[in-house]
Amino acid sequence: ECIIVELHAEGLTGYGECVASREPGYNYETTGTAWHILKDFIAPLILGQDVKDAADFQGRVERIRGHHLAKAGVEMALWDLLGKREGKSLKQMFGGTRDNVEVGVSIGIQESASALVRTVEAYLGQGYRRVKIKIKPGREVEETVAVRKAYPSLRLQVDANSAYTLESAQVLKKIDDLNLLLIEQPLFEDDIWDHRLLQAEFKTPICLDESVVSPRHARYALEMQACKIINIKPARVGGLSQAIAIHDRCIAQKVPVWCGGMLETGIGRASNLALASLPGFVLPGDISASDRYYHRDITNERFSLNDDSTISVPTGLGLGVTIDESALKEFSLAETTIKA
Repeated sequence: ECIIVELHAEGLTGYGECVASREPGYNYETTGTAWHILKDFIAPLILGQDVKDAADFQGRVERIRGHHLAKAGVEMALWDLLGKREGKSLKQMFGGTRDNVEVGVSIGIQESASALVRTVEAYLGQGYRRVKIKIKPGREVEETVAVRKAYPSLRLQVDANSAYTLESAQVLKKIDDLNLLLIEQPLFEDDIWDHRLLQAEFKTPICLDESVVSPRHARYALEMQACKIINIKPARVGGLSQAIAIHDRCIAQKVPVWCGGMLETGIGRASNLALASLPGFVLPGDISASDRYYHRDITNERFSLNDDSTISVPTGLGLGVTIDESALKEFSLAETTIKA
């Protein structure tokens, strides 16, 4: 599930995607809570108003504590509107420097290490050149060693999704010599300090994801030396403008960033690709091809993997995608229209 946001102004329509899902697994937001926040709190602050840009929007919603996924969905639609009005793509508006973005694939925990190796092989056969594997206590060492043994030169990283404590994470030292790109979010989803202690014990870069929910938290993490890499998900940090702010801070401090994904439709995928065209995104993003997740998407445009494990950045105005109205209607579970 997700929520598609439409903003109408000056005869134009901007589209955004709130990537909250049905259950509060990634964070506390769900489609239910986001629907409530969008309808009862965010909409009244912008309907009938002259919202000049993303900074103006952020100023209007700053008194709403949290609810970043909801805010990000509206801000995305605003960027789409502004791009269409100004005759520019998001890449142009952001100052992106890449026409194609390096991407990788994320693989969940498989039934065995050998099954994982077979799954990796299948994705490599499809053209992906960077692989991320999910890990958890008891399912990290054998699996990671097996993949590395099978593919000694593969760009490989692991994602723990906050599955470890500072104590139990000591087992990850057994994979510290496997030349991994990074270990993503090993400790609690709201932790920065213990990640600092863990990073000091590891050669492999620790990458923070869930812990960085704003530019301010990115500053905390970098000043504490809690990580050497940051995963930027625009939805998690409250919008594309906030993601760009984190990118700018990281590039100034020579800290690599990469773009995370949230199973987006073509709307959110187009947004992520535009963001990842910025120069600081030097590691492959979790922006897989459309057919990885959708037999039929709600955009007419589909994103496919190029031969060099990249996906092309949209060049059309705004997000650069158009809506398959019949698909959107077929897949919609609910709809509401709010007017000024």
